[in-house]
Amino acid sequence: MSPWAYLAIAIALGVTGTLLLKLSDGFKNKFYGLASIAFYCWCFIFFAPALRDIPAGVAYAVWSGAGIAIITLFGRVVFKQTLRPVQYVFILLIVIGAVGLNLTTHYISTQ
Repeated sequence: MSPWAYLAIAIALGVTGTLLLKLSDGFKNKFYGLASIAFYCWCFIFFAPALRDIPAGVAYAVWSGAGIAIITLFGRVVFKQTLRPVQYVFILLIVIGAVGLNLTTHYISTQ
């Protein structure tokens, strides 16, 4: 599997873990809290292989930038959370940086 595929799966698992953490209501709901821990564990299990071929700084920037953007979208749509317009601009800048890093990073496959 491609390192970028591992990274994409890690992003999806991390986002799911964050959503479950929000639903746990500060760990008052133990089911969601424990489920969030499980998803974070799986997230790192998939993140680790991505780091074999993608530079750590690039992988982390893409992972966190994509996670921020996706969580912001879920926060807006699912939890009805709003941000000020300038905050959306700064999140957009994070996404632009993550995409730029993705497009300009070449890796040597170990396969």
